[in-house]
Amino acid sequence: MFNKKIFPEYVYKKNKIHSLSIFLALNILFLTGCVNKNTYSHNKEKPFVLTTFTILADLARNVGGDRLIVESITKPGAEIHSYQFTPSDIVKTKGATLIIENGLGLEAWISKFMMSTGDIPKVKLTEGIMPLLIEGDTYSGKPNPHAWMSPKRAMIYVDKIVDAFIEIDPDGSLEYRSNASTYKAKLESLDKELRDSLSSIPKERRFLVTCEGAFTYLARDYGMEEAYLWPVNAESQVTPRRMVDLIKTIKKNEIPTIFCESTVNADAQMEVAKSSGAAFGGTFYVDSLSESNGPAPTYIDLLRHNVHLITDGLSGSAIKK
Repeated sequence: MFNKKIFPEYVYKKNKIHSLSIFLALNILFLTGCVNKNTYSHNKEKPFVLTTFTILADLARNVGGDRLIVESITKPGAEIHSYQFTPSDIVKTKGATLIIENGLGLEAWISKFMMSTGDIPKVKLTEGIMPLLIEGDTYSGKPNPHAWMSPKRAMIYVDKIVDAFIEIDPDGSLEYRSNASTYKAKLESLDKELRDSLSSIPKERRFLVTCEGAFTYLARDYGMEEAYLWPVNAESQVTPRRMVDLIKTIKKNEIPTIFCESTVNADAQMEVAKSSGAAFGGTFYVDSLSESNGPAPTYIDLLRHNVHLITDGLSGSAIKK
């Protein structure tokens, strides 16, 4: 047993740790009280749905309309793959009727997160979608989880959301189906808009180079090739070998412009641009929407923003930085 006179630093640290534990406990209780109050007040009449990230929340809101409340666990700008959830994220689940996730291994944290949420029903929006597989990499053969990056696949997400909402709120069936029909018409219009825009790029330049291989579904559905620094969002995978290989690909195919994503550090890609002679064409939004005053506050805005950068960059109008 420690002597308090001999080990005063131990006593200080022990008291400090004890005080910190009390502080954290009180904060969690405070957060729980606040969220419970807010959640249950709006759940008396409306179901409360949580999604794992902001893009899914936007899709769900377009289906749900005013019949339910939809919130995202993660905030705009968050990196989704290896997100570190917090006690306040667990608190958000209080009163939730449903949790919506993407699946295909995107949310590496979701299993551990769900262990702390009780028996809340969960739906995976990629269930039933034939995934495109990652090729020629350490991840070779694993599914690429970014199916929402093509409007055609996003329509499948919408259908899954409708089914999930009817399950928790059967009385809203007609409204959910009507909202989904209206939104899918917008996605069909967006599909044509994107197809027309991307078809304006000369065929020899339809090569999309990004930091992460998140555009596989978009590239496949709109007749483009792709190359990237890493297959699934993990900046730690950037190696000199990967950078050299990408530089060779850019030079061989005379790719004029390359890009990166908003949730990762673009420094490595800027080096690739410098070494290859390509322009850096800007920042894509993929795993997260922007804030409401940003360029991608909705899913449709996100795709339009990305395709605008692609067409400008690969048509030769990007400014070299």
